[in-house]
Amino acid sequence: MSRTNLDRRALLRSGVLGASALALGGCKIFDDATRQGSAMRNVFESAGELTYRAQRLLGGKQSLAREYSRDDILQSQHPNGSVFPESAEYQALMRNDFRDFELAVSGLVDNPLILSRETLLAMPARTQITRHDCVEGWSCIAEWTGVPLGLVLDEARPRANARYVVFHCHDAIERSLAGPVYYYESIDMIDAHHPQTILAYGLNGAPLPVPNGAPLRVRVERQLGYKMAKYIHKIELVESFAELGNGKGSYWADRGYEWYAGI
Repeated sequence: MSRTNLDRRALLRSGVLGASALALGGCKIFDDATRQGSAMRNVFESAGELTYRAQRLLGGKQSLAREYSRDDILQSQHPNGSVFPESAEYQALMRNDFRDFELAVSGLVDNPLILSRETLLAMPARTQITRHDCVEGWSCIAEWTGVPLGLVLDEARPRANARYVVFHCHDAIERSLAGPVYYYESIDMIDAHHPQTILAYGLNGAPLPVPNGAPLRVRVERQLGYKMAKYIHKIELVESFAELGNGKGSYWADRGYEWYAGI
């Protein structure tokens, strides 16, 4: 293929967007970015805004990530992030094979929801074979099955001032003096309604394993892996990030990473 025929994702990855993603490649090297007010953190935040605007300009709202065939699945899906939540609530769900799992949808919605696992499994589903790109430099192709997030949000009826969808998770990434710090992530309403954004409960034709986020994780196929929160138990629609963590929109964004990790 000639250089002039590169698809949009390759163009974004190799050009403006790739420059900002490159800064995240060595997580340990860039620990300075976690400090509030550090020069490196300011660079990351500026790059993240540039990434977001370029992706929206070049990629459009509904452009699709590449989908693959089953022949392209050459290995099991490597788990990203934490692999075994230790909270008592999660352990109880796991012991009962997640039969008692419920997903709450709240915040700026006119119809708050409590969805059981059975309800989620009965909703229209989408299966897609896509590539997971990790900020650490590895990638993996896998088949994901789940409920389009847009269908869930439509049922909850978001209010006009809802701008972001926040995913609250069972995995505690660290502990502070105030107690466990649980993982959380967020996306905007455009990515939330993208046809490939799903709440996945299946992986490679089987139920989602615990290391990969059982019983429910989000797939945001046009972004890097750390945006795809695992162990989701609550979705909250908000207008701003002011009341969440350090106000940056996600656990890793609070620590200097880009909030928007488009590829």
